[in-house]
Amino acid sequence: MGKIAFVFPGQGAQYVGMGKEVAENYKVADDVFNTANECLGIDIKQICFEGPEEELKKTVITQPAVLTTSIALLKVFEHYDIKPDFVAGLSLGEYSALVAADVIDFEEALPLVQKRGRFMQEAVPLGKGTMAAIIGLDKETIHEICEEATRLYGLVEPANYNCPGQIAISGLTESVKKAVELSLEKGARKAVELPVSAPFHSSLLKPAGEHLLEEIKKINFRIPKIPVISNVTADYVCEPDEIKELLVKQVSSPVLWEDSIRKMIEDGVEVFVEVGPGRSLSGFVKKIDRRKKVLNVQDIDSIEKAQKALREAV
Repeated sequence: MGKIAFVFPGQGAQYVGMGKEVAENYKVADDVFNTANECLGIDIKQICFEGPEEELKKTVITQPAVLTTSIALLKVFEHYDIKPDFVAGLSLGEYSALVAADVIDFEEALPLVQKRGRFMQEAVPLGKGTMAAIIGLDKETIHEICEEATRLYGLVEPANYNCPGQIAISGLTESVKKAVELSLEKGARKAVELPVSAPFHSSLLKPAGEHLLEEIKKINFRIPKIPVISNVTADYVCEPDEIKELLVKQVSSPVLWEDSIRKMIEDGVEVFVEVGPGRSLSGFVKKIDRRKKVLNVQDIDSIEKAQKALREAV
């Protein structure tokens, strides 16, 4: 069998009830949620399991909630003695990847992502910035559309290169709306504004990165025990200082997800396991390379199926 990569989802993957079933059935998962409650001083466990949805959608809640659920699922999956050869995470998911690679402790990552959420939200006033998903156009066309909309209305930039034909853009609300119109005129299959509260991964969020740097400086980062791929470079990152620097840049830089997946494929990955709520990353991997095996770990059923598939593949 080829190599295995664990990939971790970011903001937008959350749903009410995530992690509940595994926490009720595995003490190791329940312990993760209890640790999160203690670290954050809020009942993140209750919000993940029962909602309300509006609360879970708040960036300062979403970020630690998705991280907690992903790590709880990781701990359960590790019980089957399945070890990844590489790890990566989409945006916020990169913090789950860094915990998995033992670069930072879960207890340190939690308050860090909570603050990251707050800084990102505060960088641009509510309603002033947004994002949109553009489906069915190539990179060059989207770059041209962003340049035109920026010239007319203000900043809008490519933000997430998810998979072939799917790119998210980010910027000032009016500019994003104009870019959506232009995309549809130029033949996009779909162009829709996303239900987000800030223009993530655009240069408008540079102030958030500066605040994040002050918090990151306080934490001791270690050399990864498993190779980690950075969103910003789509390449391996090894040195603790470089990891810190790239996490700061990541807030206001595009996420090179498609290139990150291709890098791992180039280096022998045959199986991708999405560890965390939702299945969006599994969909992206399939669109990047249909020949690769894609597994998903988000509840007891998917955990059992994934470990069985991996056992059979050995």
